[in-house]
Amino acid sequence: MFGKGANMAGMMKKVQKLQSDMAALQEELKTRTIEVSTGGGVVNVEMTGEKRVLSIKIDPSAVDPEDVEMLEDLVKAAVNEAITKVDDMMATEMGKLTGGLNLPPGMF
Repeated sequence: MFGKGANMAGMMKKVQKLQSDMAALQEELKTRTIEVSTGGGVVNVEMTGEKRVLSIKIDPSAVDPEDVEMLEDLVKAAVNEAITKVDDMMATEMGKLTGGLNLPPGMF
């Protein structure tokens, strides 16, 4: 009977450590930044791990008053790519902690 209780206590300690490690990692990832560019580098977006846009830089050559739609598309594409890269970074780093536990998305 003590064997099962000891195993459960050990497992609970591991789960608590995992939760603590994951919380620390989430805080650390919030401070990281991702940079992406589109249109051959004419639009650049810098974003935090919290998905906050820090900067958008647009090369003057991308500004064509006759084709504003193209510039809008480049900005949209850069922001969406930055969001995808932040999500990928988070998944990769969290995967290192969980080590193949196959936890459901959003569990931690």
